[in-house]
Amino acid sequence: MSEQSPRLVVSFEDGLMVVELAEKKLLDEVAISRIGEQVNALAARGPNPRMVVDFSHVAQMSSSALGMLITLHKRIRERNGQLRLCGIQPGIYEVFVITRLNEIFTILPSRQEAMDSLR
Repeated sequence: MSEQSPRLVVSFEDGLMVVELAEKKLLDEVAISRIGEQVNALAARGPNPRMVVDFSHVAQMSSSALGMLITLHKRIRERNGQLRLCGIQPGIYEVFVITRLNEIFTILPSRQEAMDSLR
């Protein structure tokens, strides 16, 4: 089963939610807010959500996008779930390191590794 919106592609595999960010630039506050609403709604679907967010297509992102991810991480943890990030480009990963968010999020190189870590 797969759901599609202009900004992300959501699929469900083996009880895992996989969210692929389809935008090259996550800079627009309104778009980031909409993505946040969508992923938070997915996280609220049931107890113990297990979600992978794939950044393979994202080349740039703003601090608002980081805030959206922090909120998502908090909501998933409140529901006893787990979140994995994957496919983060080196330039964006550097921002995670500078802000020490790499210590909060579990970030893996590939979607497959992220999915395997949740199984």
